[in-house]
Amino acid sequence: MRAIGIILAGGNSSRMGALSDKRAVAAMPVAGAYRSIDFSLSNMTNSHIQKVAVLTQYNARSLNEHLMSSKWWNFGRKQGGLYVFTPTVTAESSWWYRGTADAIYQNLKWLKESHEPYVVITSGDGIYKLDYNKVLEYHISKRADITIVCTECPEADCSRFGVLKLNEDNRVEEFEEKPMVTSSNIISTGIYVIRRRLLIEMVERCAQENRHDLVQDIFIRYKNLKRIYGYRFDEYWNNIATVDSFYRTNMDFLKPDVRKYFFGDSWGIYSKIDDLPPAKYNPGSMVKNSLISSGCIINGKVENSVLFKDVFVGNNCVIKNSIILNNVYLGDNTHIENCIVESNDTIRANSYHSGEDGIKVVVEKNERYAI
Repeated sequence: MRAIGIILAGGNSSRMGALSDKRAVAAMPVAGAYRSIDFSLSNMTNSHIQKVAVLTQYNARSLNEHLMSSKWWNFGRKQGGLYVFTPTVTAESSWWYRGTADAIYQNLKWLKESHEPYVVITSGDGIYKLDYNKVLEYHISKRADITIVCTECPEADCSRFGVLKLNEDNRVEEFEEKPMVTSSNIISTGIYVIRRRLLIEMVERCAQENRHDLVQDIFIRYKNLKRIYGYRFDEYWNNIATVDSFYRTNMDFLKPDVRKYFFGDSWGIYSKIDDLPPAKYNPGSMVKNSLISSGCIINGKVENSVLFKDVFVGNNCVIKNSIILNNVYLGDNTHIENCIVESNDTIRANSYHSGEDGIKVVVEKNERYAI
């Protein structure tokens, strides 16, 4: 493909609460065995984009560890490669990334040394499957300067996203970032296609004017000066940057049609593999409509739930409508319902946690040997 990829994975979301206290949103676990950035990376490699930069910053340790080897997504160094860029103190700058445009500007050398004519920019917190070649073909056919992949959204959620108004030819007429009130339900998915030289020019001008945000200071500011088009995407897409959307997205993978959509054909979703044994179901256990990942040991009842890797479920435990993240120990007689249990937690025996008025995030910092 005649494009390079940039994944913006440096941000934090206060709406994730305790879930983003120790990890970047792009590193959030999804569907039992993946992290959210795996979907963007897999779309890149499946679209034959061979050179990809991931820009990380906030709580980047676990995300950087996840990205240590490019082999999991088949980015060969001789054909391109996977590059992970974090803020660096240089003679010219000692700033952290002050925004998405500034993150690209601080790594402009990589962009200038590339030879592909186009750039595909995505976020690291979107869950979707998309052939970027189709977006590029559309971009070229429209003779667009910038193409924004957009989708329809329930109006109640629109305030979380950039909202677009398109004309009959799908050209962007209005673009507002996270408006309080809007008359449109077409939102940006955070996926953009732009010519590489134009991106360099616009980012450099943005830096000269002491502006730092890709959407506010480039796309919205230039909406009447550049040919900006919307590419309508009507298949599954979700953003996991809130507790509710994270919960809802993981629960979607309990639906057979969603699992078939993501995993039922050759368009694979790839991730770093851990050497864990298969899940073990001991006598007396019962599992119904749930995803159970490798390394789990089940002694109790699990229903309509997602259990990530290396979870131990004690005797007589009941888990309903919940998400249990990696490496959690649930003591005997524990009841978990409508909850998200943070990774590496130890839930003492006879505990009871239930989300009565929404999803409850359970964070226990007990030492495992103290049980």
